[in-house]
Amino acid sequence: MGRERTAAGSPSVVDEVTGSGRRWQGSKLGQGQQGQQGQLTFCCSSSPSPSPQAQTERLKVRLAGYPRKHNEGRVELFYKGEWGTICDDDFTITNAHVLCRQLGFVSATGWTHSAKYGKGQGKIWLDNVLCSGGEKSIEFCRSRGWGNSDCTHDEDAGIVCKDERIPGFLDSNVIDNNVRLKGGARVGEGRVEVLKNNEWGTVCDDRWNLQSASVVCRELGFGSAKEALTGARMGQGMGPIYMNEVKCVGHERSVWNCPFKNITSEDCQHTEDAGVRCNTPYLGLESTIRLTGGRTRYEGRVEILGSDSNGTQSWGLICGENWTTKEAMVACRQLGLGYANQGLQETWYWDSSNVTEMVMSGVKCTGSEMALSQCQHHKSVSCQKAAAKFSAGVICSETASDLALNAPLVQQTVYIEDRPLHMLYCAAEEDCLSKSAAQANWPYGHRRLLRFSSQIHNIGRADFRPKAGRHSWVWHACHGHYHSMDIFTHYDLLNANGTKVAEGHKASFCLEDTDCYEGVSKRYECANFGDQGITVGCWDLYRHDIDCQWIDITDVKPGNYILQIVINPNYEVAESDFTNNAMKCNCKYDGHRIWLHNCHIGNTSTWSTLNT
Repeated sequence: MGRERTAAGSPSVVDEVTGSGRRWQGSKLGQGQQGQQGQLTFCCSSSPSPSPQAQTERLKVRLAGYPRKHNEGRVELFYKGEWGTICDDDFTITNAHVLCRQLGFVSATGWTHSAKYGKGQGKIWLDNVLCSGGEKSIEFCRSRGWGNSDCTHDEDAGIVCKDERIPGFLDSNVIDNNVRLKGGARVGEGRVEVLKNNEWGTVCDDRWNLQSASVVCRELGFGSAKEALTGARMGQGMGPIYMNEVKCVGHERSVWNCPFKNITSEDCQHTEDAGVRCNTPYLGLESTIRLTGGRTRYEGRVEILGSDSNGTQSWGLICGENWTTKEAMVACRQLGLGYANQGLQETWYWDSSNVTEMVMSGVKCTGSEMALSQCQHHKSVSCQKAAAKFSAGVICSETASDLALNAPLVQQTVYIEDRPLHMLYCAAEEDCLSKSAAQANWPYGHRRLLRFSSQIHNIGRADFRPKAGRHSWVWHACHGHYHSMDIFTHYDLLNANGTKVAEGHKASFCLEDTDCYEGVSKRYECANFGDQGITVGCWDLYRHDIDCQWIDITDVKPGNYILQIVINPNYEVAESDFTNNAMKCNCKYDGHRIWLHNCHIGNTSTWSTLNT
């Protein structure tokens, strides 16, 4: 507990505190070498003057690239009417501080090299930039001069700013991507989704080709497209389909600039969602990780390549303690083996290697990293079970399930019920009521219940199956069937600061195909000890009127709240995308009635501030 964690060894991010990470050594600029005439020189000017253009108008800076958050990205500068990038040679955290402040953030927390956010286009405006830290703009820092660089866009620099704004700044000059990729296992691949009116939707695959796919790839900061995918090869989306018969020439800056047809209900279904696989820079990440002992190349004990203090390279193991699906996702991505099917904390049955030393422990990933070295981990190895049989392992797969909730249905079906206690004995036995119910005057009185329907779709490319085998399923006499997952969905009511004020206590769940899209057959049912799961293209519906499908709000005072529903909250079953597992709604309760609005999945809509 309390052990120091660091991302040391990450090939992408420099830590401001520890100074860990890659620092470019040496300058490509020779001693005494001059910049272009009238421009700044690296060696001869310690207090350069801004260019004539910079004196007359503020230098424009923005963050771009993919994948990224709003406070990070590839640095782009607008100079002489053209956007360009900064080379990562000699780049430091001090440069990042200056740029972040210029963008309206208080400071930087890191910087990236080697075009982590994708390769830019056009000019490389600055190279060998050296800031002292007090500059108000990157243009006042020393450099080789505007446009004087021997770099390629493979060396584009990026920054990570602290997500805290300087008072008075309204615009952070961040490019808001109107296109994204979802459901892909590797960087630069996925289902194409575009943003319109604050809602994400998909693109139909009619006439989808490499030219249109390449526009999407370049818009996201990658190279051209390697493959234009059709037939929902990256899983089916939900919600609107915005585009059909997209006809890009190939040079457009955005897929929105290409001719396309608007969709009618007869044109396309989500089984025709378009996807892309982009050409991405070779980073060599798979050369530092391998699997051993597995029955196939998709499974085995994870071994990583590291160097000792003398620079000698050797393979080592990862401590299996707290190794989860999230860490396995990153390992499978780094290996180029698709999605994680399972993360394993013991691998004694795969002991076929002479590697015995633990070289990494305390690994904690968000799931989006490209390599395990980019995840948090202990600075020095600490593993209670240090024997090789307790090292981490993975089972990878080329396909995975992907669950998503029907958010509009929750909003449409919500209501309050005052349910008599004499009708809640079964619910009490299942622990579906809040704690104060134990002190109620049974069987008299009632409980106030917030009720709604949950329709959970599998939009992935593999069936969602419970992790537990049939032998461990639990019989629930009240419901008359077996439950295969103890925790499948969390129902929570939160106040404005995110504190839980009430929660659903649904003890466990039975998974089945309630209904499916046209052409898809049901495979799973709860009755008669049937197989449980959710088929691709089907959904499991928990109706508002079934037992325990509620949040007990008897003790909640009137006010403004947030209703939050999270599917597969403990990542017990692997999915291709966990970012669409949470739904939130603004909730207003006046003591008698309840209203929901702005129900949305993940980041599919701008979050509304609660009214107080």
